[in-house]
Amino acid sequence: MASERRPRVDPARSLAILWRTREPASRGGGPELSVDRIARTAIGIADRDGIDAVTMRRVGEELGVGTMSLYTYVPGKAELLDVIVDLLYGEMDRPAEVTGGWRARLEQVARENWTLYRHHPWLLRVETTRPVLGPNLLAKYDYELRAVADIGLTDVEMDAVLTLVLGHVRSAARAALEAVELERETGMTDDQWWQSYAPWLERFMRSGTYPLAARVGTAAGQAHGGPYAPEYAFEFGLQRVLDGIAVVVGQRSADA
Repeated sequence: MASERRPRVDPARSLAILWRTREPASRGGGPELSVDRIARTAIGIADRDGIDAVTMRRVGEELGVGTMSLYTYVPGKAELLDVIVDLLYGEMDRPAEVTGGWRARLEQVARENWTLYRHHPWLLRVETTRPVLGPNLLAKYDYELRAVADIGLTDVEMDAVLTLVLGHVRSAARAALEAVELERETGMTDDQWWQSYAPWLERFMRSGTYPLAARVGTAAGQAHGGPYAPEYAFEFGLQRVLDGIAVVVGQRSADA
């Protein structure tokens, strides 16, 4: 599953659009246009047909305007991707109070990001190694850092903890998406795949050559009803990540 690579953009122009510092007024006599309306139309296309379907021409067709009209508001697809990512970040739930301490707060952060990817899986194909520096991303980062503020970690460790948790979420969501795409491409559900291969697997497993693989593989397959369970992988991995962070937090408390 390749990422959507964004062409190089002018930082000043991209940031001006993200922060809406230079948005032109909509011209009279035609459809009411704005950066937000263009971006939300693009999100609708991506949700229905995937990120590859998002082009300036397709967005213009959905809005009933010529492609050139869009360029007055958004210079190109690269800037449009920045805007739609930032808009979706702004729609994430950020409760002011989460009971249960830092661990519960980090769980909430992880689950909200998991939900975002499950609702908009195409986001996993948008390259975010260099973050979109819009207002909603910065608000998201600031909020999520508060989950681990004042628990004894250094600023660098706080950033690393957040990176670790969000990395697990993204990895688990990507695996879940790949499972969905595989089912669509093959026309076979996990259960159907399991049933078709079960007689052969049983035959090989009975040979006794791979006793551990036979035992564990059978137990996992029966528990999950297939070769992979996205929700279980996410939950199990999240708890283990939090366990590891708890060790660091405990060490910092002991050193204080």
